[in-house]
Amino acid sequence: MEAQRKHLPADERRAVTVEAVVKLAAEQNPSEITTAAIATSMKLTQGALFRHFPNKDAIWQAVMEWVADHLLARVERAARDAASPLAALEAMFMAHIAFVAEHPGVPRVLFGELQRSGDTAAKRMVQTMIRRYRERLAALIEQGKTVGELDPQLDPAAAATLFVGSIQGLVVQALLAGDTRRMRKEAPGTFAIYRRGIARRSP
Repeated sequence: MEAQRKHLPADERRAVTVEAVVKLAAEQNPSEITTAAIATSMKLTQGALFRHFPNKDAIWQAVMEWVADHLLARVERAARDAASPLAALEAMFMAHIAFVAEHPGVPRVLFGELQRSGDTAAKRMVQTMIRRYRERLAALIEQGKTVGELDPQLDPAAAATLFVGSIQGLVVQALLAGDTRRMRKEAPGTFAIYRRGIARRSP
């Protein structure tokens, strides 16, 4: 089995490396994760690791790409299967929380990357992901206004910001408590408050 792991195709090796980083980030400060630690967790030498990544920044960029691809795909699937714009927003909210609960290292990596000074490819990837997410939310909120589910005076950009901020608040509190189950438990109540704030009032 170990021999098979040491001879994975390049794409699979990159994917396994990303998974190793996300797992390590759930257990320690991402800024303290070294390439040596990553290689050790994968039972590889650093030389083998650097055959697929030229440096640590390239590894971090690959992690951000993985997060963006998987998170956005997951919330998009949730929205696509929903019966209405408001139901889609709720499905996206719960899907996002579930993703973070399953990969607690992800927010630690994201927050750590955004705190780094200067411009990096990984940071640009995070910024692009957040922008795409907010744009998708704003479009869905506009649809909700059009079909009469949401308050016609609602500011889509502000509502999208509050949506993302609500998730971030749940994530930060869960990380501080060291209990990702807290996110899943509190998410329904949090979204219920959000829904009351954006829903169309009965005349």
